Amino acid sequence: MTDFERKTRGVIYGTAFGDALGAPVERLTHQQILDLYGGPVTTVNTKWWKADKSVVERADRMRGYGTITDDTLMTLALLNVYKAKKDHIDAYDMADEFIKEIAYRPRYIAEFGREAMIVERLFYPEKHIFNRHGLANCDPREGGMGNMVNCGAAMYISPVGVVNACNPKAAYDEAIDFAVGHQLSYGLEAAGVLAAIISKAFEPGATIHDVVKTALELAKDGTRNAIRDLYQKAMELRSRREEKAFIIEEFFKAILPYSPVAEQFARSIERVGQPTHNYTPSRLYSIEELPIAIAYVTLYEDRPIQAVIDGVNSGRDADSVGVMAGVIAGALYGYEIFDKNEIEIVDKKSRLDIDRCVDEFIMTAKEIIAKDLKRAEEVRNNISRII
Repeated sequence: MTDFERKTRGVIYGTAFGDALGAPVERLTHQQILDLYGGPVTTVNTKWWKADKSVVERADRMRGYGTITDDTLMTLALLNVYKAKKDHIDAYDMADEFIKEIAYRPRYIAEFGREAMIVERLFYPEKHIFNRHGLANCDPREGGMGNMVNCGAAMYISPVGVVNACNPKAAYDEAIDFAVGHQLSYGLEAAGVLAAIISKAFEPGATIHDVVKTALELAKDGTRNAIRDLYQKAMELRSRREEKAFIIEEFFKAILPYSPVAEQFARSIERVGQPTHNYTPSRLYSIEELPIAIAYVTLYEDRPIQAVIDGVNSGRDADSVGVMAGVIAGALYGYEIFDKNEIEIVDKKSRLDIDRCVDEFIMTAKEIIAKDLKRAEEVRNNISRII
């Protein structure tokens, strides 16, 4: 198996593992996780803390024991977009093939225990994709306008980094061109930066430090500053990384100036109608998930799977932190870092057929890269004739 194949498999395994590990504890704080589970969660074979609650409180869905969420569902949908296009993508593909994937092609939704359209499962900012493109028929490049700014585009964007392996600027540009149909502001920026990170990680011998350098070269505004501060904090705290609660406290202090939600992570009726900067466009803010994921991979450079586990157990948006840490670690170190039994649990419970999906995507990505190399050779030949 080539390094490209190992790393591509690592990206998709990292998505599924991080998602399924974080799903049962999403929205809990670190302390709440410890209180409810008697310690950190370390396996996808974990019961959802809401499993015994009423149907109303569960919103009639179930998690745990290998159940993935919309992070993985949308990542797999993006793989299918590339499979159909067999080339690079932009906002017009968001408005066309991606809409077909999420709104017209049913697949098994593990949280529902049945087949359904992915759009039925999506959070409101992701439903925005269907509203803008499928219903409003907007200019595809304006699809993200008016949306709630969140991590929704970054959580599924990693395949863009794969098809642009070793070309971070191209990955950044393509992610922005595609995700502008979904997100805006720092939510869009995070998608571009994460795709670039994955691309950089495919370079031979790449380290987390190379990845962060690339992120800082490309990232803009609050996203850049948040990544810089969290990376520096992780480097400072490497000798104290076993002090889990202290690490989380320090990471939260570092992200706080850039967080659009700060301590008000949960929503409530009391906050309705109150003016706030939460989830609104800003050049000063950053999503929390990406800088925190980078910090944990930095902290555990020698133990990448622990980066995913500790990232999930830091709480809040646990599944998306797990996904982002997972794809970065998978791209850097390959699929071997993930426990085969853990992946099999996710694959079986969520009916992913994950290895088939990965194999097909590897073939598609190689085909796209081959086209790029041919196009680059044509450009080189033409330039040499006129210079």
